[in-house]
Amino acid sequence: MRGPGRGSLRSPCESGQGWRRSQTGGGWGAKGGAGRKEQLTLERTVPPPAASDAPAPEALASEAPASQEPVLDACFPEVTGLLDGMPRQRERGETDVAGTPVSRTATAAPDIRVRFPRLLRLLPTPTGTPFAFVYGAVLAAISLVAAQLDPTVLHALHQGSSTDVAHLARTPVLVLVASALWIAGGILSPYALALLFVLTALERRIGGVRTAGVFLLGHIGATLATEVPVGLAVVAGQLPASSLHRLDYGVSFGVAASLGALAGQLGPWLRWPLLALFGWVLVTDLIEFTDPLTDWGHPIALTIGVATWPLVRRRYRNRQPVAAG
Repeated sequence: MRGPGRGSLRSPCESGQGWRRSQTGGGWGAKGGAGRKEQLTLERTVPPPAASDAPAPEALASEAPASQEPVLDACFPEVTGLLDGMPRQRERGETDVAGTPVSRTATAAPDIRVRFPRLLRLLPTPTGTPFAFVYGAVLAAISLVAAQLDPTVLHALHQGSSTDVAHLARTPVLVLVASALWIAGGILSPYALALLFVLTALERRIGGVRTAGVFLLGHIGATLATEVPVGLAVVAGQLPASSLHRLDYGVSFGVAASLGALAGQLGPWLRWPLLALFGWVLVTDLIEFTDPLTDWGHPIALTIGVATWPLVRRRYRNRQPVAAG
C-alpha cells in the first residue's frame, strides 16, 4: 500500500490518453474522523517535446521531488547511437527496451519460377496422369512398330485381335484387351489425338483408376452391345456366317465413353456444345452407314459415358481442395 504523502505517476502506455499524475495527502478532519484529501491532476494532451528541446535526464531527476516516483517512459525506445536520416538502422542487432535482441520475421522470397501455360496441362505427365501417359506411350510405340511391318503381317495381327463374335466366344478377355492396343488410322488419326486430350483431362479430375474404368466400360460395353446382336442374327439366319469373323478393333469406343464422362465435369457452356458437336458427327456417320456396327457402337459408348456422370461427379467433388477458414 502507498502511504500518505506518496505520489503515483502513470505513463501514457498505461492511461492511453496522456500523462496523469495524482498526489494524495492525508489529514484528520472534524467530520466523522475522515481526513481531508487533496488531489492534484496534471494532464498533458500534446506530444512530448522533441529530443533537441527536452531537458537532460539528469535535470529531470534533480527537479523531481524526492517523494515522487521516477518517470519512466516505456513508450519511447532507446535511440542512442542512431543517426538522423539513415534508414534501416535497426535491421541488424536490434534490441527492445529491456535489451533483448529482436529477430525479424523472415519474409517469403518472391516466386520467380517460370509458370507453365495452362495449355500444357492438356498433355499427360508420368506423375500427374500416369494412366493416360503410360497408355498413350504404349499406343504410340505399337503404332510406330506397326508402320514398319509388312501389310500382310499387320492384317494377321489385326485379325487375331479382332473382337468379332468368333473370338469373343473363344477368348473374350484376350481379344477385348488386345483390340484396345490398336489405333485405327495410325498415331496421327483424330481418335489418337482425342484419346490423348480426353483421357488426360478426365484423369486430372477423377483419377487414373476411375478413368481406366470408364474407358474399359465404354470399350467392353459398346463392343458387346454391337457384337451380340450380330451373333443372334447369324443364329436366326438373318446374317451370313461370315459376319462372325468381321474385323473389329481400335480405341474409338473407349474414347467416346471417356468424352461422355468428361462432359459431365465441364460447365454448361462447354458441356452442351461439346456433346452437340460430337453427337452431330455420330449422326452423320449413321446417315452414311458405311460401317453399321461401328456407327452404332459410338453412340452407345457415348451414352455409357454420360451414364457415369453421377459417379464421376461425386469423385470430382471429393478431389477438390477444402478452402481454409
